[in-house]
Amino acid sequence: MGPTRAELLTAVERSPQAAAVHDRDAWVGLFADGGRIEDPVGSRPHRGPAEIAQFYDTFIGPRDIAFHRDVDIVAGSTVIRDLELEVAMGAADPGTGNAAVTMRIPAYLRYALQDTETDTETGAGPRIAELQAYWELPAMVFQFVRNGTRAVPVGLQLAGDLLRNQGPVGAVGFAAGFRGVGARPRSHGRRRFIRLLDDLCAGDEVSVRRTLRRDARVQSGESAPLGASKLTAMTAGGSWRKVIVSGASAVAGIDSEAGRAVLIADLTPTRIRRVRYFVDDAARDG
Repeated sequence: MGPTRAELLTAVERSPQAAAVHDRDAWVGLFADGGRIEDPVGSRPHRGPAEIAQFYDTFIGPRDIAFHRDVDIVAGSTVIRDLELEVAMGAADPGTGNAAVTMRIPAYLRYALQDTETDTETGAGPRIAELQAYWELPAMVFQFVRNGTRAVPVGLQLAGDLLRNQGPVGAVGFAAGFRGVGARPRSHGRRRFIRLLDDLCAGDEVSVRRTLRRDARVQSGESAPLGASKLTAMTAGGSWRKVIVSGASAVAGIDSEAGRAVLIADLTPTRIRRVRYFVDDAARDG
């Protein structure tokens, strides 16, 4: 038997716990051999322990990150976490104790977990094979610069951390997160995805099929075939919320009588090529 729902959620929760106490070794050790981070989706991935440690040194170690979780969805060995990240950057003000810059970033995190034998002494269990963070880099930068002069030294520190830990190639790889078929608020990719969400919640199967076209893959979870007809039936009468477009992907939450779910779409400049619908195993089985 694979890991239980509780074991998967425990494995995921170790990430914010290690980040909160700035335990570098514990955080890097959460990942399986050959583990991969894409944060944000669309930027250059970090693969293996050495690059994951570089990621930690650049983006996690120097700042305080709080995870304001909304809902966790466990589908197979994948956990989708709908949350808001609170990121405090820069030296704290002696008078107020507040960081120079604090940002709140709407996000979805996708953890693909790999089963390992549980160690009863260390508590080690499933490890993270893949972490994808869906958040909008352009929106984050806009929020950042609104802090005015307080953001200048913080931005210089981040740029220095990027170059020092990852070199010019890594800095360019991070900046790749600015690109994507839905990066602009009025982009065709974003509008196409929102139209799909509207049609799904309206139960309009004809329009759903028209938007997806024949060659789009519609899946339940990571890979199980689902089909446009069944997806429409599962989402009809629901409502969608919090659209995030990151790289060539778009994500939204869908709330319906069946419970809360997350829809991830893979986009091209002209179409939606794949849709994955994640609903909690407990809700689906019920």
